[in-house]
Amino acid sequence: MTGSWANLGADLHLDLSAAVRGGRGLRAALTEELREAARSGRLAPGTRLPSSRSFAADLGIARNTVAEAYGELVAEGWLTARRGSGTRVAERARPRRPAGAARVRHPARRGPSYSLIPGSPDLGHFPRAGWLAAARRALTDAPNDALGYGLDVRGRAVLREALAGYLARARGVYADPDRIVLCSGFSHGLRLLGAVLRARRVREVAVEGWSLDIHRDLLAGAGLRTRPLWVDGAGARTPDLAGFGPRTGAVLLTPAHQFPTGAALTPERRAAAVDWARTSGGFILEDDYDGEFRYDRQSVGALQGLDPDRVVYLGTASKSLAPGLRMGWMVVPPDLLEEVLEAKGRIDWSSSAIDQLTLAEFITSGAYDRHVRGMRLRYRRRRDALVAAVAGRVPVSGVAAGLHAVLDLPPGTERALLRSAAWQDLALEGLGTYRHPDSAMPPREALVVGYGTPSDSAFAPTLAALVASLP
Repeated sequence: MTGSWANLGADLHLDLSAAVRGGRGLRAALTEELREAARSGRLAPGTRLPSSRSFAADLGIARNTVAEAYGELVAEGWLTARRGSGTRVAERARPRRPAGAARVRHPARRGPSYSLIPGSPDLGHFPRAGWLAAARRALTDAPNDALGYGLDVRGRAVLREALAGYLARARGVYADPDRIVLCSGFSHGLRLLGAVLRARRVREVAVEGWSLDIHRDLLAGAGLRTRPLWVDGAGARTPDLAGFGPRTGAVLLTPAHQFPTGAALTPERRAAAVDWARTSGGFILEDDYDGEFRYDRQSVGALQGLDPDRVVYLGTASKSLAPGLRMGWMVVPPDLLEEVLEAKGRIDWSSSAIDQLTLAEFITSGAYDRHVRGMRLRYRRRRDALVAAVAGRVPVSGVAAGLHAVLDLPPGTERALLRSAAWQDLALEGLGTYRHPDSAMPPREALVVGYGTPSDSAFAPTLAALVASLP
């Protein structure tokens, strides 16, 4: 015999069956269940209990049984009963610790006061009002079936159409909506592509010699070896791909703003990458990292426009809006599309319909473009402030785009500078964090400074902590 108090506005499950089977009467069982609920805190002090009539109907027992249980608990002090106020849990009925139990104290965990860790935008400038307005419009206009499970593993057609227009206009991507596959960020897309490449008997993927270990780990998790390409001031040395041999079936590149060095892939090396893909039958996986945030000249178009049949374009809203949206997209060559859809159907069928509808409205209304333009100006000012703050102390590179800069250091000083930053309560990362373990590139020591992370109010003291850390 169970009951829950829906008329309270909150559910409390009471199970009297075990007590009754044990030989206790209904009144005794109900009294003990209520007493324990008050003692343990399941019934918070001040909670109003239902009337004896409605509670008896809920449990399917006699009203007198409930009234007698209430009366006994009032006499014990667990409940109070006042005319006009009903029956409530007494204020003194607090959860009790067992006698002698020691209070466990956990040490407070506090991160550094300041952070210049790269990879995150300024979350304080997420366009909350605009996003809410877009969500309201999207939900108002959406048909009921738009909120269903969704039958297309590629994602909602309305967002794919909006992205196709935006990517063609802003990034030079050839983006047929039917070839756009929505995913929950770059890592999700790379996991899908890793599964597809492995099923195609690819054994090796070329990656940039300076790159994120999490991406290398995702490829390794799919059973693919990663082989490093040298990276210099012109980006990845893609002409070297011609000597990698048939085992290398794909290359992962960040051509717009190489992460972490900040170099842009030159036209000659873009052409070399496409020539390799056409000749070898391999694929280029293009991570359009920081593609929207170019400061010193017209933005560099996506590599995908050179050969949509050999390049998989991957983009996200993580830097332009917020990583917490978990919204990304791939523009997939026709030869890979069915395999990618099959892999996505096995791993993760669909993302949030409401977020997809909202982003589609945010793009088509022009709010996305306005937000990106505003943030581009804001980040450019931050970049200029960073460059001015460290002028004369260390060389700065990789600042033509994106949300991070590279501060080159004398040989043998990277670790000491990181320790110095820790003394200033500043979180920083060194370039050595990103070096491929098999890379034969010449040594280079530097700090990778993410100036998009701090809030407006924290930016000046964060820069001061950085300057104090430098020699």
